[in-house]
Amino acid sequence: MNALRNTVQLIGRLGQDPEIVNFPDGNKMAKFSMATDDSYKDKDGAKVERTYWHNIVVRGGLVDV
Repeated sequence: MNALRNTVQLIGRLGQDPEIVNFPDGNKMAKFSMATDDSYKDKDGAKVERTYWHNIVVRGGLVDV
């Protein structure tokens, strides 16, 4: 069986402070929303700006980063 890995790099800003959850077994989880922006010119040449919100969940050692 082949191991597959998908990687995504988001560069943006946080909507609020992360919510950290500590589990009884010592594991951690962080939940937060991140905004990324995009802009383009429409068919008339007007600049269109959009913001996309991403709901992020991080587990394990990345929570402490």
